[in-house]
Amino acid sequence: MQHSTRLVLLPVLFALLIGCGRPAPVQNQNASQARVVKSNFTDSDPQDFAGKHPKRYPVHGIDAARYQGAIDWQTAAPSGVSFAYLKATEGGDGLDLAFAANWQGAAAAGIPRGAFHFFYFCRPATEQARWFIHNVPKSPRALPPVLDMEWTPFSPTCTLRPSAADVRAEAETFLDIIEKHYGQRPLIYTSPEFFATNQMGRIPRTEFWLRSVAGHPSITYPGQPWTFWQYSSTSGVPGVNGPVDTNVFAGSVDGWQAWLAARARP
Repeated sequence: MQHSTRLVLLPVLFALLIGCGRPAPVQNQNASQARVVKSNFTDSDPQDFAGKHPKRYPVHGIDAARYQGAIDWQTAAPSGVSFAYLKATEGGDGLDLAFAANWQGAAAAGIPRGAFHFFYFCRPATEQARWFIHNVPKSPRALPPVLDMEWTPFSPTCTLRPSAADVRAEAETFLDIIEKHYGQRPLIYTSPEFFATNQMGRIPRTEFWLRSVAGHPSITYPGQPWTFWQYSSTSGVPGVNGPVDTNVFAGSVDGWQAWLAARARP
């Protein structure tokens, strides 16, 4: 998601697919019956995607962090934001200061939402998983958590690039700890070069959220199943100030409802 600047330091699945400072749980509508509204997003750098355009998919959403500022979720929802992934934590002690407001605001607007963690290879996966658990509540109807794994070449504190085997081992450790705590197997978000270099598709029992802003994932990640596709980082979405990342779910509206019924928290 390319949000790797250090933050304030505080401490196939279905046939239908093809403490302190932590936000309080918020009740929202039944996730398995979440509404889907046709998106009316714009884009300052549109792509043609070689005929496989994201508009062919009916379920669109955003991922957001403090960089988007205060989001008007009540405006975003009827504009086609059918789900949202929100940055929660980073490394072993980074907390996105907009997470609490976004977590509660999206839920209040009836938008299914989940939290993601940006991974740094200079801290053990066990430590990072504990930090995520400390800051992200077990909220009813939350989407499964996401592990965001990318290289961090511009980080002022951590540019470590472990071997592919070590990357996958750290990923599995994080996934296992988070799954045990929340009762949901997390997804992995990643980019083409990182996915290929580290052979991320070898990680078992894992759904993927794949970044591909110039082509369909079937081209960028040949043969790899995916659940979410991040297709733009330059979208305009009503209720959001400035550009924001936009994504689609891999299936139909019925497929989305089935996925939510199986994967969102009770």
